[in-house]
Amino acid sequence: MTAIGSVLLLPLGPLLIPHFYLIFLLVYFTCFLYTQINHLFKFWITVSKIKKTIRNWNMSERAHLANDKSSASAASSGPASPSPTPTRERYPNIVDDERFSEMEATLKLYEDSHFVHAFIVPNYAEPEALLRDTIKRLANHRNAQTNYVVILAMEASEFGHAQKAENLANYFKDSFLHFIVTVHPSDIPGEARGKGSNVAYAARTGCAELIQNGVDRRRVILTVSDSDSSIPELYVKEVEKSFTQAEDPYFLLFAPPIFFSRNCFEVPAAVRMTDITWSAMVMSNLSNSRGIAFPCSTYSLSMVLAERVGFWDTDSDAVGEDMHMMLKCFFKTDGLARCAPIFVPINLTNVQTNGYLSNINARFVQAKRHYNGVADVAYTLRNAFGLRSLAVDANGVVLHTPILNKKSSMYASPTFWIDKLIVCVKVLEAHMIPATSGWLMFAAVPLMQFILFPPHPMVAIVNPADNPILTSDFYATLWNIVKIITVFLPLPLFGTLAIYEHLHRVVDRELYRKSKSETRTWRNVFDYISLPIAAWAFLTIPSTIACIKRLYKTNDQYIVAEKFFDEDERH
Repeated sequence: MTAIGSVLLLPLGPLLIPHFYLIFLLVYFTCFLYTQINHLFKFWITVSKIKKTIRNWNMSERAHLANDKSSASAASSGPASPSPTPTRERYPNIVDDERFSEMEATLKLYEDSHFVHAFIVPNYAEPEALLRDTIKRLANHRNAQTNYVVILAMEASEFGHAQKAENLANYFKDSFLHFIVTVHPSDIPGEARGKGSNVAYAARTGCAELIQNGVDRRRVILTVSDSDSSIPELYVKEVEKSFTQAEDPYFLLFAPPIFFSRNCFEVPAAVRMTDITWSAMVMSNLSNSRGIAFPCSTYSLSMVLAERVGFWDTDSDAVGEDMHMMLKCFFKTDGLARCAPIFVPINLTNVQTNGYLSNINARFVQAKRHYNGVADVAYTLRNAFGLRSLAVDANGVVLHTPILNKKSSMYASPTFWIDKLIVCVKVLEAHMIPATSGWLMFAAVPLMQFILFPPHPMVAIVNPADNPILTSDFYATLWNIVKIITVFLPLPLFGTLAIYEHLHRVVDRELYRKSKSETRTWRNVFDYISLPIAAWAFLTIPSTIACIKRLYKTNDQYIVAEKFFDEDERH
């Protein structure tokens, strides 16, 4: 209804309720500008922490390398001696005590791990070469053979899935502690097709097999990974570090920022800019002092927490599986679950097909699927205000009436209620702003100007004597203020993208070791010309379609966006 209302307000607002419409626009644009400035500062905080994390890692790697060389030299020249530790004499560039202490602590925490990392890789109709490349990057981590488990989550409905899984299992048979293949059936009653149902089945099956093999569930950290997620070893180490230092790690979801650099120069600029903007929104969301944030694409949590909340939901409300899992953990633990940011970007692949228009259409299809996560609005409001979802069968018939959890709904602490309100606001912002801002920001002022101040009397709709702005000094002032505010609305986005430009180069060069020619340059400033196309095609229209569709169709067909992958051209 919000999406429909924002569209109807454009022509009807100036004609039917001009005074209320002006006040509404002033409040909407002011709130929108405030939130965007807030996101800009949070984005800057996230970016600063990403750079610091990467540089600390590189420093520790150089220290390890220097220690190894020193140990080798000592072994070849005389009696064996203990491995040297970092000292200020050996690292004169580290001058302050705080930075040196942080380096020592990092080196200690980055030692051999006792955790078992289970990487769930859900996929459907993905190129085998892409999956092999993604898993190979995990296999290159130092503890992969002793501490990593790959759970390859296949779909029974995919033609040829068995052969693909067998090929990958044979290829990586000696690379990991365990390589588990699960095949999600396509006919489980009440399930909606999608990533969430596949992850749920793979997690239950894989965890059961690990426990059967004698693995302590308290040591297992589950990481949900997209089929194109390039996960650096630093991410795993930072998750372990955060887990070890947390007061109660079994109530945490670990969420990294997302980053698009694997094939970004092989897709149209509009696709590239959409994913950059998407990445920036995820990054700004992570810097939240209360730990109320949402993971995107790739994230981790303990097996203990997954079991506590009953693993992942599989109904049509859980199509946005990453945000939904955070919401489920939050509500199922009465607000104890929190999101812990991991400031290590996960490198993803842009949607890519052959042909410019085909690529644009593929990204549009992906955007529509992403915004089907608007189902989380209803889920959040139901749970935030004490209601529980009804149990229904495959035909939508209610099986029983749920019982309210009095402890959580009636006697919850004031802090929990505040947190629930924050969660509601964040979910509404994530799904309502895309469905309204495009229409109102781009069209509200120009259309109102055309209706109330037509360029020629022949196209006049409102008599000048009845013009609500011309006949009131107060509303004329409001109208001028609204027009001024609209000029400033895009400035926070421009600031965000300016900060992102430098971050992209730092991540490419210092984390992924790319050369200058392989990362963004000043020429990429021309990408910004495509921003209006990207905003309408991949943000406003898909989100509006997803919102309106919820009125009559709650179980949509799950379509996977195509990703072209040429293994010979990757490294």
